Amino acid sequence: MLGIKFLGKHSYNDFGVTMAKGKEIGIPEKKKIKVAVPFSNIEYDFSEIYGSQSYEPRSLSYPFNIYKPLPGKSQMNSKKTQIINWLMNSRGKQRLYDDAYPGYYFLAEVEGSNSFSEDYDTGILTVEFTAYPFMISELPEGHDIWDEYNFDLDIMQSTSFEVDGELTVILYNVGTPDVIPTITASSAMTIVKDGIIFNVPTGESKSEEFVLNSGENELIITGSGSIAFEFYKELI
Repeated sequence: MLGIKFLGKHSYNDFGVTMAKGKEIGIPEKKKIKVAVPFSNIEYDFSEIYGSQSYEPRSLSYPFNIYKPLPGKSQMNSKKTQIINWLMNSRGKQRLYDDAYPGYYFLAEVEGSNSFSEDYDTGILTVEFTAYPFMISELPEGHDIWDEYNFDLDIMQSTSFEVDGELTVILYNVGTPDVIPTITASSAMTIVKDGIIFNVPTGESKSEEFVLNSGENELIITGSGSIAFEFYKELI
């Protein structure tokens, strides 16, 4: 039975509840920053002034069938209480796995207007999550697990390299937003991206100044040793 996994428990496997009709996986809206020029029809869009388009949080709505094998209003209310306390007992956004989206997870928290409609000893509990705009791949880019490869969404690429002098490589971010990779280098190196020089220290590092833009990223790496980039695809 399809369901969701949240805080280490599954809606059907652990609680025996099925999904009712009406599930909604919301599509996040773009954050638009526009300025109209007075007395004209001209409008300027500053939404990507800092390099990329940002998005509003997305909504996730899950309706659950609440009932017990033995009829009884008290048993139904007990099951409803069990489910809502499980889903609301998170501290901030946590990973939510939806069986209908294998290989990805949402970062979500119950914040919205939850509701419960009942018909004596059966009911539907609708739980509203507020989530990070993008669903995130469980596997890093460059993985070689063939059975997990999705021909519609994935791309085969190397994300680790041996450098002896200067090496030009292409990294593809096939997700929607820019991502910040974790870089692991065996020795100090430099990377040139879009004409900007970045100094990479020995060991593991991560910097908000070094991002992989959506699409193709050309990097010129100078140094000696091994270097690897770890990042995860994010999709709407």
